[in-house]
Amino acid sequence: MNDAPTLVVIGGGPRGTGVIERIAANAAELYGDRPLEIHLVDPYPPGGGRIWRQDQSPLLWMNSMAEDVTMFTDDTVQLDGPVRPGPALHTWAADVREGRTVIGADPTVLEEIHGLGPQDFPSRRLQSAYLRWVYERALAALPPGITVHEHTGYALSVHGPRGGRQRVRIQGRTEPLVADLVVLTVGHLDAEPDTEQQELAAFAARHDLVHLPPDFTADTDLTALTEGEPVLVRGFGLAFIDLMVLLTEGRGGRHENGAYIPSGREPVLYVGSRRGVPYHSKIGYTWQGERPPLPHHFGAGQAEEILNRPGPVDFRRDLWPLITKELGHAHYHRLFTAHPERTAVDPGDFEEKYAVAEPGSPELAALVASAVPDPADRLDLDALDHPLDGVRHASYDSLQDGLRAYITADLERRHDPRHSPDLAVFLGLLSVYGQLTRLGDIGQQWHGFFSYLASGPPGPRLRQLLALSEAGVVRFVGAGMTVESDEERGVFRARSATVPGAYTEARALVEARLPDPSLRTTRSSLLRGLHADGAAGTDTGLLSVDPADSRILDSDGRPHPRRFALGPFTTARSSGAFTRPRTGGPAFRQNDSTARTALAFLRDLSCRDRLTA
Repeated sequence: MNDAPTLVVIGGGPRGTGVIERIAANAAELYGDRPLEIHLVDPYPPGGGRIWRQDQSPLLWMNSMAEDVTMFTDDTVQLDGPVRPGPALHTWAADVREGRTVIGADPTVLEEIHGLGPQDFPSRRLQSAYLRWVYERALAALPPGITVHEHTGYALSVHGPRGGRQRVRIQGRTEPLVADLVVLTVGHLDAEPDTEQQELAAFAARHDLVHLPPDFTADTDLTALTEGEPVLVRGFGLAFIDLMVLLTEGRGGRHENGAYIPSGREPVLYVGSRRGVPYHSKIGYTWQGERPPLPHHFGAGQAEEILNRPGPVDFRRDLWPLITKELGHAHYHRLFTAHPERTAVDPGDFEEKYAVAEPGSPELAALVASAVPDPADRLDLDALDHPLDGVRHASYDSLQDGLRAYITADLERRHDPRHSPDLAVFLGLLSVYGQLTRLGDIGQQWHGFFSYLASGPPGPRLRQLLALSEAGVVRFVGAGMTVESDEERGVFRARSATVPGAYTEARALVEARLPDPSLRTTRSSLLRGLHADGAAGTDTGLLSVDPADSRILDSDGRPHPRRFALGPFTTARSSGAFTRPRTGGPAFRQNDSTARTALAFLRDLSCRDRLTA
């Protein structure tokens, strides 16, 4: 019998890869040369997992530049384990080109590597190759006594007593894996439809319509969307961008000299959302000069003080004032530092008064107005978040012109370093995210705001959107989009607050977004089983975990000694399993804490404990 301790990692994407990398980094200190068996479970190949798998359209891009993607720690990450630096995506690609790194990949991916520059937006297939290389490097860094076994399939359930070994049942495997510890690192999961989606699906079935519910767009069957027919699209984020690409270039259309040349196989996309505009463009220039000191108004001390308050955390009352103060600090620090000619007061005097002014107060507004003459240089988060509030158009044709002007202005600003305070706000958003991961479930409002402002599409995608709009392939619906079911006519009908009284009818509806992560609606028998077995869930359906090391909490708030969870379905969700270099990477901190806790537990585990049934 092999009496080596056993760790099962469920999920082989970037999160699972990150945990294994941290095990390798911490093993010498915490585990020595002891034997350890690691079992990695995922239906998709390790490294990329489902979202970043190799087997998807080469037309689908990342929404980050190559120089802004890393899987490795640096000295900005707050962790107890050692920093193990490694190449960002663009540096890795250069190593491949120069023959310093050898990888096995599809020839088309290798061709893309050879043409990749630091500020290019790589395909997801290329990111898959990078993640696979990171995974293999992590395996190579493990001590000789640690062995990794890969299992292809879904993990279906985890059972076992708090004080004993856990049994992990895997699709297609008769006997369960027996584990001393289990770490869940699953990413975005399929979900059962909510009440509205069930009603829309039933309506579509009655009238032979097309209804595509929230899903990962790369996995959605789009063949039912026929050429020339109107399609209502609800959602204007990254899922929409993928949909747009697959239904245009993916059907043989092409972009030439700023114009779109249709193939004739495209449907007509009528797109709207709550905001009615696409996510803000990725910023198209790099940082120069002094960075704003972050965190400043919202750091670990403030997060700890909020955690110690009695009662639940209220986002608008407890967190939003600190967030606005921090983002304003980043914005104005950059303005005074890099663009002092656009300010009117002494920077030290401004900083001193800003520090004591209440967020949202008339005093703060007056201070900013006196210090920053041009309103375009002031930070207005409400205007950024709701750009069409109060905007009305007399017709859909007028709206098309207005939205094209809005997108053009956004592209110009986000690619103009004269507006570099926008990039400082982006850094502030990353810093805030690092603090919010300590606070558990804070609701969906923050994550939507962050994605809209900081995780939007590449600039070239929005230029393509403009071309598609000019070609009539995409039509804008407006803000506050609603969808109705017309039983008499047997069609979907979309309205918006931006064009009062107008509506658009179609026989197809696409919900262009991922399902919300929730234990209540997930199709994962693994997560449903954990919840039924006593794992705590929040009001919004997230799995509750200990912010210190991501151990799963039970309904009494006790951490499970043998179960951990990391990812978007937990209260420790972060902005992503990878990040841009030198921005703190809260996911890296979480991976490190989990790996260190797991290694210390496995090191101290006695043979008798491990054999407890």
